[in-house]
Amino acid sequence: MFVKSAAFYNAIYGFKDYEGASARLHTLIQENKPGAGTLLDVGCGTGLHLKYLRKQYEVAGLDISPELLAVARESCPDIPFHEADMTDFELNRTFDVVICLFSAIAYVKTLANLERAMTQMARHLQPGGLLIVEPWVSPEKYWRNHIVANFVDQPDLKISWMYNHDIEDSVSVFNINYLVGTPQGVEYFTERHEMGLFTHEQYLAAFGQAGLHVEYDEKGLFGRGMYLGVKEEIIS
Repeated sequence: MFVKSAAFYNAIYGFKDYEGASARLHTLIQENKPGAGTLLDVGCGTGLHLKYLRKQYEVAGLDISPELLAVARESCPDIPFHEADMTDFELNRTFDVVICLFSAIAYVKTLANLERAMTQMARHLQPGGLLIVEPWVSPEKYWRNHIVANFVDQPDLKISWMYNHDIEDSVSVFNINYLVGTPQGVEYFTERHEMGLFTHEQYLAAFGQAGLHVEYDEKGLFGRGMYLGVKEEIIS
């Protein structure tokens, strides 16, 4: 995944309004879990959402990539970050809110892993806690053989990155070609990304299997939709 590109991740996705998205997320959280105070970001990447959400919550991040976490720890040294697989992790604590954004959930690739990830995230919720998941596109909406090109233009950093969308079985595949220019020179490298293509019904079933009551927002933060699952309260 993000091995060679991790150092450039924040520049590559600089077009995303993380501050605005985090503000909308905060509003959504308070509407669905008023008074929430603790939050775990699963698949947190370089911690760009947590950079803003830490203003309202006691936050923590989790990601499988040591390269992305190195960037996150450098920019947000006050936030605890955990290196772990979202399908199998144990932090020995629970949170009011768990989030999994920017389609990070799809990197689990298989339906069995999707169900495991949902179960693990639900286990880390307080009773009545909120799980928010931003999915990847569904199989029927996937753009096969679609060419994508982006460009970063900063004074001392130029990046061209290009790839085709392809599909193998039920997994979307894109081999990203990067051309990175700095005052020190120009570097070329590639990365292969594989993301599972899950249907709306499969997401709903995974939430239900994890013991969560789920609602769906078709738009979400960036047009990819959003699932909101609530863990049942314990009644004594």
